[in-house]
Amino acid sequence: MEYFKIPSKVIFVFCFTLLIFNVTNTASAQTEATEKKWNFLTDVYLMFPSMDGETGAGDLLSVPVDANPGDIFSKLKMAAMLYLEAKNSKWAITSDLVYMNLNQEVTPGTLFHSGEVSAKELIWEPAGLYRIVPFWEIGMGGRLTNLSTDIDARRNVFPAGTEEVTASGSKTWMDPVIITRLSADIQQKWLFQFRGDIGGFGIGSDLTWQLQAYAGYRFGKVFQLTGGYRYLSVDYDKGADAERFVFKMASFGPVIRFGFNF
Repeated sequence: MEYFKIPSKVIFVFCFTLLIFNVTNTASAQTEATEKKWNFLTDVYLMFPSMDGETGAGDLLSVPVDANPGDIFSKLKMAAMLYLEAKNSKWAITSDLVYMNLNQEVTPGTLFHSGEVSAKELIWEPAGLYRIVPFWEIGMGGRLTNLSTDIDARRNVFPAGTEEVTASGSKTWMDPVIITRLSADIQQKWLFQFRGDIGGFGIGSDLTWQLQAYAGYRFGKVFQLTGGYRYLSVDYDKGADAERFVFKMASFGPVIRFGFNF
């Protein structure tokens, strides 16, 4: 299974977003060049994720996970997603918080017959960005991940039959990330944004990367509504034997954001 191959849909979104930025560059420069004060954005958002990958703890072989939004929401116990941003004409400080508590059935295959994976996942992404030109920012940040998993599965046994296997574990790690962001604001009404980052580099996970693309409309001075797509990939495999913890997962899907400007 390839976890870090960029899907064709993501490539299409990226190319389409770049086209929008080229067309709207002049209008965006005129509006943002006049902004000197700090502006604040609070986004409460909802993601409809799919998950594809594997997870494991201790001596247990990695368990495959393949879930669509319907699977996840039917098993979801709790979720909270909040994005905060403070920016002026040159700098932006951001905070993105995601918490999920869910159960997911094990994908049957050659190794596993059935089972369930329970996961509590907290992701916090603080970052700082500097505006190079009116539509382009670069920056650095971190992606703090706290993950707890409990696995209760039945493993296939040769020549026939199954055996019950259980495992649990938790890990917390921080991935440094390098960020680029393209944005356009047409007449302070139509909003377009593309954000990409890459990090890990063996400090936390072996590799993590993320792509986000959004388009939205600002209805007044306060409220805005945006929609888009998010793709997050994590390759974490640390430890050995009973101390091993594996989380190689791609989470992706459409996003709806309800924003409030101050």
